[in-house]
Amino acid sequence: MSRHLPLHRGVSGLRNLSNSNDFWDSEVKDKTEKEDLDRNRASDQSYLSLSVGSPRSRHKLTVLFLKLSLVVIVILALTGSFWWTLSISTLSRGHIFHGYRRLQEQLVLDLWDIGELSLGASRMKEIDFCPEESENHIPCFNISENLALRYSDSSEYDRQCGQGSRQSCLVLPPVNYKIPLRWPTGRDVIWVANVKITGQEVFTSGSLTKRMMMLEEEQISFRSASLMFDGVEDYSHQIAEMIGLRNESNFIQAGVRTILDIGCGYGSFGAHLFSKQLLTMCIANYESSGSQVQLTLERGLPAMIGSFNAKQLPYPSLSFDMLHCARCGIDWDEKDGIFLIEVDRVLKPGGYFVWTSPLTNVQSFLRNKEKQKRWNFVRDFAENLCWELMSQQEETVLWKKTSKKNCYNSRKPGSGPPICSKGQDVESPYYQPLQNCIGGTHSRRWLPIEERPTWPSRSNLNKNELALYGLHSEELNEDTANSRTAVRNYWSLLSPLIFSDHPKRPGDEDPSPPYNMLRNVLDMNARYGGLNAALLEGGKSVWVMNVVPTSGPNYLPLILDRGYVGVLHDWCEAFPTYPRTYDMVHADGLLSLETSQHRRCTMLDLFTEIDRLLRPEGWILIRDAAPLVESARALTTRLKWDARIIEIESNSDERLLICQKPFFKKQAM
Repeated sequence: MSRHLPLHRGVSGLRNLSNSNDFWDSEVKDKTEKEDLDRNRASDQSYLSLSVGSPRSRHKLTVLFLKLSLVVIVILALTGSFWWTLSISTLSRGHIFHGYRRLQEQLVLDLWDIGELSLGASRMKEIDFCPEESENHIPCFNISENLALRYSDSSEYDRQCGQGSRQSCLVLPPVNYKIPLRWPTGRDVIWVANVKITGQEVFTSGSLTKRMMMLEEEQISFRSASLMFDGVEDYSHQIAEMIGLRNESNFIQAGVRTILDIGCGYGSFGAHLFSKQLLTMCIANYESSGSQVQLTLERGLPAMIGSFNAKQLPYPSLSFDMLHCARCGIDWDEKDGIFLIEVDRVLKPGGYFVWTSPLTNVQSFLRNKEKQKRWNFVRDFAENLCWELMSQQEETVLWKKTSKKNCYNSRKPGSGPPICSKGQDVESPYYQPLQNCIGGTHSRRWLPIEERPTWPSRSNLNKNELALYGLHSEELNEDTANSRTAVRNYWSLLSPLIFSDHPKRPGDEDPSPPYNMLRNVLDMNARYGGLNAALLEGGKSVWVMNVVPTSGPNYLPLILDRGYVGVLHDWCEAFPTYPRTYDMVHADGLLSLETSQHRRCTMLDLFTEIDRLLRPEGWILIRDAAPLVESARALTTRLKWDARIIEIESNSDERLLICQKPFFKKQAM
């Protein structure tokens, strides 16, 4: 090969050389002819000058005409350019912007690829597994580190996300971890090895719903008919009667659909109400062991880490129909009632606050004056918040938030917290400090729960209701239709056959995946909650955590008002939950959204966090622009995911990336 290459060049050179000699001969000949032509032209010009002549006036007129013609041409060109620009800006702005966005996305991808290549082969290797002590670790929640940074007064339990809070390794499941049982069996029975709790913690737990736990060899069972407890059903029935309802089945008719359960024990209250079409979100402090949130999620129930310490919850104002606190461990009389103000902020007008505590037992006041003083403070403060004390039975008290804004103006001067100004009344705060003023009164969404459509009608908003969120009915209808199609496709594709060497794809002859194949679903870019609506409409036994990224438009108020649960979140930070808590993670358009921002994190950081959230053998569905999906596919090998790209027939510019997280078993030492 090395000998033929110079020979080939030599032959070309020779051929080129021959051509150059011919060119030289013709050039000499042309030069001679040109000289003869110039001589003849000179004689002709002299002849013309003698016979015709060239007056100066005619020459000036010719030059002037040429100048005027040039000016006219320039004016016409500028005018045409102006009208062309104007027409582009008015008629094709969307196409240009779309093209610009695609160029921007491609530029980001190119820079990403260059960065990966510049780091060499060491950067392209598979990500290592985390040490054993990280199997239940949550970035942003490190009590010992917070104490070292001198956080105190319970703020050490708060979420503190710094630059070094990201996790750059893959979390392994505990020894003897087992795939959770399918719903509804998994609601009542979980594997003890899957959660960080000891037998001693099971037997000594004294909370209202914790006492329902029973340890049976490798399993923990939750029995609503336990002899150790009067029963969640009786308790729920009591609350319904205090509202004036026949039983808890009538909560829907009273306008109650979503409930925020503070310090939820292990979710038994929400588990019981789920059968009544009520959706209960559990929030509790971060706990290194025996976590309420971890066990609740393991049971297939909505939960996340959230606390009443120093910051507002990541929910919009007027989010929930009911707030429930049964021995939740919060001292509502502390810090001048600021925790009650936060309850008022997230509670819808006409909503209910239920508090069960020994502090509310009237009989105990006779023996303890300090308890009576604390109860009196809470009772009076609630009255100044314009809450109506509807009923008090034994240890349970029930208040109803006012439906009328003018109640705040009718209070005595100086009695109770003031109303927030428009500048303070942020509808969707993101972990902002707690405020000592009443929020939500400036919202256009101030509407009593009894005046809202009841579930499930409230999930389908009409034209006037959508206008409150700046949406047209066509936009929501299009999102709903796309989500229905997507769910049908997802369900047919979510089969182990897609990653096998089986020659055929799942078809009619294959058994369809069961309705309860999935339970806990995380939608990382929920938009209007379309995926949630389509899954419920399709009869799937799932609940969806609808996440609205802080980097995009905020439709979380719409999602919550439709009767779903969700939260604001910055995906460059760790999500407030424990490892291995979701069966499926869905991201439609998230990569495009994140790449359009000035990112503080990489795509690999995002995928490492997804891996932490996902259960072994869980699924990842990523739908986005084709170049972004191709880049994402290249990263999946580093995460040890099984992955495949699917073309989308209805959209040639997008692709669907389907991944499954393998089950890596840790060997017992």
